[in-house]
Amino acid sequence: MLRVMIVDDHPVVREGLRGMLEADPGITVVGEAASGDEAVVRAGELAPDVILMDLRMPDGDGVSATSRILTGRPESRVVVLTTYETDADIVRAVEAGAAGYLLKDTSRADLLAAIRSAARGETVLSPSVATRLVTRMRAPVAESLSPRETEVLSLVARGLTNAEIGRTLFISETTVKTHLLRVFGKLGVSDRTAAVTTALDRGLLTR
Repeated sequence: MLRVMIVDDHPVVREGLRGMLEADPGITVVGEAASGDEAVVRAGELAPDVILMDLRMPDGDGVSATSRILTGRPESRVVVLTTYETDADIVRAVEAGAAGYLLKDTSRADLLAAIRSAARGETVLSPSVATRLVTRMRAPVAESLSPRETEVLSLVARGLTNAEIGRTLFISETTVKTHLLRVFGKLGVSDRTAAVTTALDRGLLTR
């Protein structure tokens, strides 16, 4: 009997997952948590074999919770179950020790199979996630942004104009434009919105 814990900040999601999992005679849901911090505490109390972990929650996100849980209980397997599949999210989860990364549109049969695979120590990934990881590994390593370029782009992400960025950083508007052109070239984009989106996706900027 596999012992599973569900971590998600939405009660209706937890209830749906519980009903789906407990219909399987080989799985028992030993508990739930609604936040990252609660997940860490409950994992220590309940000793689950597999933890289904949402990524974005209040009071400690899923990546942080995964790392903290596995530090104290490395024998548990954490499978991320989320709606997000950006490169940055995937890599952070894997680096934290997650045994799997699934999307919430995963079918019941695939979810159950993934839980069993994770419990055996195998890595489980949604097909689209696996594709993104392979593509990322095959792609040439992008030139990293300089601290000043990151600073400029972070202000762009906050909605500031070039003139406002110049005043904030005490540089000329022309210098701001020069930094942005370098950013565009490094990221392979042609406008501000695409630069911010790409940088977030690659983990060069944080939300």
